[in-house]
Amino acid sequence: MNTSTQQTKKSKWHWIWVVAAFTALIVITLLPQAEGLPVAGQRALAILAFALILWVTEAVSYEVSAAMIVGLIALLIGLAPSIQDPSQMTGTGNALKLALSGFSSSAVALVAAALFLASAMQATNLHKRLALWILTRVGTKTSSLVFGAILVSIVLAFFVPSATARAGAVVPILLGMVAAFGLPNNSKLGALLVITSVQAVSIWNVGIKTAAAQNMVALGFIEKEFGTTITWSSWFLYAAPLAVIMSILLYFVMTHLIKPETKAIEAGKDLIQSQLNELGHLKASEIRLIIISLFLLFFWTTEGKLHSFDTTTVTIVAIAILLTPKIGVFDWKSVERLIPWGTIIVFAVGISLGTILLDTQGAQWLSNKVFGSLGLESMPIIVTIAIVSLFNILIHLGFASATSLSAALIPIFIALTATIHLGDNRIGFVLIQQFVISFGFLLPVNSPQSMLAYGTGAFTAKDFLKSGVPLTIMGYLLILLFSMTYWKWVGLL
Repeated sequence: MNTSTQQTKKSKWHWIWVVAAFTALIVITLLPQAEGLPVAGQRALAILAFALILWVTEAVSYEVSAAMIVGLIALLIGLAPSIQDPSQMTGTGNALKLALSGFSSSAVALVAAALFLASAMQATNLHKRLALWILTRVGTKTSSLVFGAILVSIVLAFFVPSATARAGAVVPILLGMVAAFGLPNNSKLGALLVITSVQAVSIWNVGIKTAAAQNMVALGFIEKEFGTTITWSSWFLYAAPLAVIMSILLYFVMTHLIKPETKAIEAGKDLIQSQLNELGHLKASEIRLIIISLFLLFFWTTEGKLHSFDTTTVTIVAIAILLTPKIGVFDWKSVERLIPWGTIIVFAVGISLGTILLDTQGAQWLSNKVFGSLGLESMPIIVTIAIVSLFNILIHLGFASATSLSAALIPIFIALTATIHLGDNRIGFVLIQQFVISFGFLLPVNSPQSMLAYGTGAFTAKDFLKSGVPLTIMGYLLILLFSMTYWKWVGLL
């Protein structure tokens, strides 16, 4: 079958899914009003169903779906009775303000700033230099390179707040080493190293607050609904031990799962050193970026302890410095083409939709229907965490973006905390579910960084699943173990 025929069939399926999304929207909107569900809440759920179908099937790009969602919110919520005064219509102007409210979230500002920071790394190649330098130190044994791939992913997670950018820095280097040994990308060695690196990237999306955009979605909702800020160091205290243990488990899973064609890549170290030499000496712009990044990391880790500056503010200040002539590292023209602007739009609209679900009581009603019959309010919190985490893992199979998954699920989980009366454990429960949302270990389509790696042809979906199943099981069991022990000790639960 030629490429044009495949594209035609794919395009046809896209149209079918778009029709399905609009059908679900219309059907849910026209259903008889359920008890306890305001008209605006019902319409918010209809828009959620519409968004979920588009997000799961990728029938249109995320950016296009964001535009559609804004328009639907303005029309459907605007023509619904107001929650505050049901005798009055909300009005399309007011509804449009709600649809665009996500753009005023500090979480969106942080994501935008993080994308600038990732672009600074790309513009200077500092992330590549750092990855190469670490790999020159770990040795030429394949087991050492597996360790090196994990270590690079950990170190970059502190400084590069984009999972895709981290994977994009490491994967080509690893495949270059495989090629240096005369092996193809799809060799066992290629699969071993590439799968290890992207799974480690996903693990450290959990471990560090600023490592992934989906974390900002959850924090945006937590701050709005609970009036509480989770500092960088608090997140690290809660999640980093989990990520460390999972990284150790990843090493043993990968070294036992895939046996490479060789136990050492003798030419690998020379190749890495030559690539490092090609970068030349540290440039002035790289030195400035290192200094700014270290200061930024210092302010992140000491938030709420040595100063009162929040993560978003210090990151935006750092970006302003990076863009300043003479002392910065790039200008607007060079950064403009490196920023995925659509990501910021999708992120903001996702927050808007989640906020509307909560404000119209749609999330609360859906939470009652999905989890209410399970009797969670009478169960110990560990059982609730076990059930909801399993639901969270299973539903992730249908999502290609953890950010969209956070936008869809976190409002429902926040509503659930009120339904089952978790009290002081509300924030901890929602945060734990956010950790689970980053468990995109099972399929390459579950995260952008995995799809980037999958596109190299280094491994099959079956290879990825073989590593993902034990990782997911162990991660799930660790969530339960930490919920019963460590997270109680440090005050998360």
